[in-house]
Amino acid sequence: MSDSKSTLKSAGLSGNLGVGSIVFMVIAAAAPLTVIGGNVPLAIGIGNGAGAPFGFLIASLILLVFAVGFVSMTPYVKDAGAFYSYITQGLGLRAGMGAAWLALVTYTTIQAGVYGYMGWAVNDLVVHYGGTAHPWWLYSVLAIAAVAILGYRHIELSSKILGIALVLEIGVVLIMNFSVLSKGGASGINLDSFEPSTAFSHGLGMAVLFALTGFIGFESTAIFRDESRNPGKTIPRATYLAVVIIGVFYTFSTWAMVEATGASHAVTVANNTLNGNGNMLLDIARQYNGALLSNIIQVLLISSIFACVLSFHNVLARYKYVLSGQGYMPKFLSEVHHQHKSPSNASLVQSATALVLIVICALCKLQPLTQVFGYMAGIATVGIVLLMLLTSLSVVVFFNKNKSLVQGRHWKTRVLPGVSVLTLSASLIMVLSNFTTLTGGSILVSALLAVIPVLALVGGYLVINKQQLLVAGMES
Repeated sequence: MSDSKSTLKSAGLSGNLGVGSIVFMVIAAAAPLTVIGGNVPLAIGIGNGAGAPFGFLIASLILLVFAVGFVSMTPYVKDAGAFYSYITQGLGLRAGMGAAWLALVTYTTIQAGVYGYMGWAVNDLVVHYGGTAHPWWLYSVLAIAAVAILGYRHIELSSKILGIALVLEIGVVLIMNFSVLSKGGASGINLDSFEPSTAFSHGLGMAVLFALTGFIGFESTAIFRDESRNPGKTIPRATYLAVVIIGVFYTFSTWAMVEATGASHAVTVANNTLNGNGNMLLDIARQYNGALLSNIIQVLLISSIFACVLSFHNVLARYKYVLSGQGYMPKFLSEVHHQHKSPSNASLVQSATALVLIVICALCKLQPLTQVFGYMAGIATVGIVLLMLLTSLSVVVFFNKNKSLVQGRHWKTRVLPGVSVLTLSASLIMVLSNFTTLTGGSILVSALLAVIPVLALVGGYLVINKQQLLVAGMES
């Protein structure tokens, strides 16, 4: 079965999403408030300390270089399958199918992990205000139900919900950041975080690693091409904007938090947070803005996490929709709701999948943060870096095969995508070498978790091989 024969157009999804709406959903998937409250203390405490802002800057540049090739190839990829479609176009159907399964595993695991995080966060908030403690999984199940309702309906409803949540969470962090700067921080405003002696200190690799996990979902701009106003212009603009906005926001906010505590005390404050003896984000907000903003941030953390799982849900439903339309998943998943024009069946299946995973985690009595979130985030980090690496390689191969499409754009179609292959290869090695830190588990547990993305990739490859043999037999 050739690649051309495999591309069965699945019509039905519709929408009028502009650049702003798509950027909102993509940044919401990155969960900026959650990253500032969780990844930043990790990058400072376990990474290169006061130089952590430089780690976020490096991660932003890695993703920006990746985006150049990703955007250059966009006009030649007609299916809304993101990584899967790009890899299929450049490396062939077998590799593409492997990537599709890997993407499904990657997004499903990170979504399940964030559901665990949300269950813990909601229970913590309820107890903080004098309520009764309940099992974390109860709140996770309620969140799954809410996401199921929104995901079933038209995409523009989700876009509006995500847009409101995103503006609020970014707004409160920016208020905190500018308050820190206006009050001179702990010991005066400076750029010590970016001085070579600080920026390149021991642990820079870990800071970059935790920064990269904060970008998961940014490439989902391409998932919404069938529901965008003008895919040829909307998707590239949304991709660049998402990377730049997320990167600038993360780098600026991390630097502001270092300034708030002082470079010499940043590691101590961050490690206190990691040890459960404080909350770096909330403590800084309380110190520089008072209890009101701190309380608001604590509430908005819930909306940030919810926006994150809703965005991942939309991405997963559309992955299944595209794969079904092309004949690689059950046909009913490609059906479109007659009123909402959404992949309603795929959405329902994704909600059921999330529910099953949370029930399994609850029955296994896993801790919501260190195990449910930690383990799942570890799997997803390996998966997302591997997907980006394969996508960059696909860009290089695609334009090498189609030299007439280069048209003097050697930097965008060959040089920078080649650089992206190298930087992402280094990132993958770095992630795997520090995997036990990501999962917080033993070497055995970490090895078992790290192999899951590889099994998904190989499994998808083998599935398509089998299907090709069957189709070839039918044709003969």
